[in-house]
Amino acid sequence: MIRVYLNGHNDTHNIYELLRILTEIQKIEFVNDEKVCNEDLFIISSLNGISVKTEVFKDGKLIAVNNIKDINKVNIKRDLNKKKSIAIKKSLYKVIEDMMGSTVPWGILTGIRPSKIVHELKEKEIKKDEIFNILTKEYLITEDKSKLLLEITDVEEKYLYPLDKNNYSLYVSIPFCPSKCVYCSFPSYPLGKWRDVVDKYTEALLNELEEIANLMKGKNIQTVYIGGGTPTSIPKENLVRIIKTINSLFGRENIKEFTVEAGRPDTIKEEILQNLKKNYVDRISINPQTMSKKTLELVGREHNPEDIEKAYNIAKKVGFNSINMDVIVGLPGEDVGDIKNTMKKILDLDPDNLTVHTLAIKKTSKLNIEKEKYDLAKTEKIKDMLKITKNFSKKMEMISYYMYRQKQILGNFENIGYAKKNKECIYNILMMEEKQTIIGAGSGAVSKIFYPSKNRLVRVPNVKNLKDYIDRKEEMIERKRVEINKMLTSEE
Repeated sequence: MIRVYLNGHNDTHNIYELLRILTEIQKIEFVNDEKVCNEDLFIISSLNGISVKTEVFKDGKLIAVNNIKDINKVNIKRDLNKKKSIAIKKSLYKVIEDMMGSTVPWGILTGIRPSKIVHELKEKEIKKDEIFNILTKEYLITEDKSKLLLEITDVEEKYLYPLDKNNYSLYVSIPFCPSKCVYCSFPSYPLGKWRDVVDKYTEALLNELEEIANLMKGKNIQTVYIGGGTPTSIPKENLVRIIKTINSLFGRENIKEFTVEAGRPDTIKEEILQNLKKNYVDRISINPQTMSKKTLELVGREHNPEDIEKAYNIAKKVGFNSINMDVIVGLPGEDVGDIKNTMKKILDLDPDNLTVHTLAIKKTSKLNIEKEKYDLAKTEKIKDMLKITKNFSKKMEMISYYMYRQKQILGNFENIGYAKKNKECIYNILMMEEKQTIIGAGSGAVSKIFYPSKNRLVRVPNVKNLKDYIDRKEEMIERKRVEINKMLTSEE
């Protein structure tokens, strides 16, 4: 247990997240009395004018302290409140580092998109050397992660700029799956139980897409991404009808990239892939997550490694422009040997993209609810596993092109997308960097309306419940209409 008293500020969220990451202690309590407790760890975080101090007590005795006397010396071109927040976190990080020897790769960052910081600094025309110093000295990010951020943002720039209020991408949610994996928190519905809803859902979705096309008339569509769930789990006729409608409404000639998640190999048949290709889908994702049969069974995926290889070879034969494969590092019971085996098999398949996820313990997932049942890797093992995936990506002649982090991610690491030259997924970059409007259609989809002049994003979510979505689709459209009109008016 750690008890924390905040004096002169109320930055509870960042303090909680940073302490949880640095100490791996989950029980953290904020108290209203600065009287030092005589048990466990007690931390006082104080902001007084332009100075910050962090004190740590153990059994009532002061054991560590860190002072930042002048927050104006924080070498970041941000407003005073942002500098205060950074100084508070730096002071806490330094005192825990000195006391416990704890360091984490992403320093004081608790957000999920570190690359956004670099893009903002580049937009201010700050040189790379200075950005590197800011990342390592102010945010306390390790040198290798700072270099990674600079490399990734260099790749992303050509897809992000110039910013344009009229550009947008389309995300379409198909929230059905053959079964639900233990780590999944997406709003997905097992098809066996919900099959009789698929036709009604398809009709509601097509109606929403038609309204979106009217709403976005005169705007420039960039990419389309059909995700889920597993889109290829629904009947071929439904999925093909959705794709044909998108091409007709938005103009396939206007779409730079069209992706369909074919994530579960047990849903992939040559007939459906031929239909996707015939209807101008140029990118698909086949997601093994692991090549270990034992792990696949444990996490609830109803396929084996041979199914993965078969599905990939079918997709290669059909001739898509780009095929992505996902793996997850840190799945229950896996060790370095399992990751090596997975990566060797993926190397043999040689996909165009590889997305490496570090396992995140999502709040609503079965993995979180029953986590005492599962054997999860510790930080050092995760670090070794990620090194293996990085080395194999180099063997496949891939570069890292986008990254993001998640809450409750093991070891406080990250998810990285690798790609062969000119095979980067444009949608992934646009969605993660949040510098373009993304319009979401379907149950659980979230629209993100971007205000370029203010560098601001407004989330407009659709309801997650299938029945609610079908009954309230007009409301979903109206929500988007209101926010898009606000954005366009304010950007004139």
